[in-house]
Amino acid sequence: MDVHAAYRHCEEITWTQARNFSYGIRLLPPAKRQALAAVYAFARRIDDIGDGDLPKPAKLAALADARTSVTALGTHRDLPRQNGKPPGETGKAPGANGQAPGDNGGRSGGAAERDLVLVALADAVGRFDIPLAAFGELIDGCEADVRGTTYRTFDDLLHYCRCVAGSIGRLSLGVFGTADVATAAPLADALGVALQLTNILRDIREDYLGGRIYLPAEDFERFGCSLGNGALQQVPGGNGSVRRGHLPHGPGDGANEDKLAALVEFEAQRASAWYAKGLTLIPLLDRRSAASAGAMAGIYFRLLERISASPRAVLERRMSLSAREKALVAARSLATALRPRRAGSPVMKGAGR
Repeated sequence: MDVHAAYRHCEEITWTQARNFSYGIRLLPPAKRQALAAVYAFARRIDDIGDGDLPKPAKLAALADARTSVTALGTHRDLPRQNGKPPGETGKAPGANGQAPGDNGGRSGGAAERDLVLVALADAVGRFDIPLAAFGELIDGCEADVRGTTYRTFDDLLHYCRCVAGSIGRLSLGVFGTADVATAAPLADALGVALQLTNILRDIREDYLGGRIYLPAEDFERFGCSLGNGALQQVPGGNGSVRRGHLPHGPGDGANEDKLAALVEFEAQRASAWYAKGLTLIPLLDRRSAASAGAMAGIYFRLLERISASPRAVLERRMSLSAREKALVAARSLATALRPRRAGSPVMKGAGR
């Protein structure tokens, strides 16, 4: 299998499906861009399993297969170097010689070798210090989604955010590289939490209509409001069917609206505090990696600003930035990263605006 073709496949997935992250990933030099595209493509596969239409048992089985695949990658990376090269530099995924531990995710024969995403990811983990265990955390979070887990406290939600998004921050850091991993890894995790909290607020209506409530129960109690305790209203379709997601009103309808808007504003302030912590990662990265991370975080931070300014809007529609706005954030992030760095310069302004 041609590893270059595998990377091109992962980049195609990234450019077509990563509506926000792609703006930052494009700012990286080729080797890092390819590696982070491979990370994204596999993470996207995991996420798509959780959000797909398969029955719950089939989703959980598919997630278990993904866990086995990434475990096999880790075992392969830990093998002794051959001819002075890490295993990933052969251009083959684990299992290309038919002898990888665990048969690479339960695939028979050379199926793993034909999996373009695994081929690219195997090469990437041979070139960069990617913490593969973080994929296991991402799978843990997706399993929680499949099981319909709800969250009583913010600490409960925080654990979920660290699984599904802090993990992505740490995986990205493995590609970016840093001289001080011990300091940088918790900051990458915090930045992931900030992005996930923004996602939760952006998608509050869509998730509600799909049967998911992520915000902590204790916060609903604090503000005296409700999203209907998870009971969805449904509009009957033709032939007795039920169409989901066709509510004439969203979760903010009626007397709850003011209280829900106050809750959204409160959660936005909480997310902003996580950005303030996470964005201190930027000075620990090289310039191109700082531009990439700053663009990705900046797009979400700009969205959070919009949500904070109009908290009722997310109760009525899914908010987003235009392609032009995202490109502008990315361009400003690159320009800021390429300027000479000054001690004590404000990170938030450079990364988010």
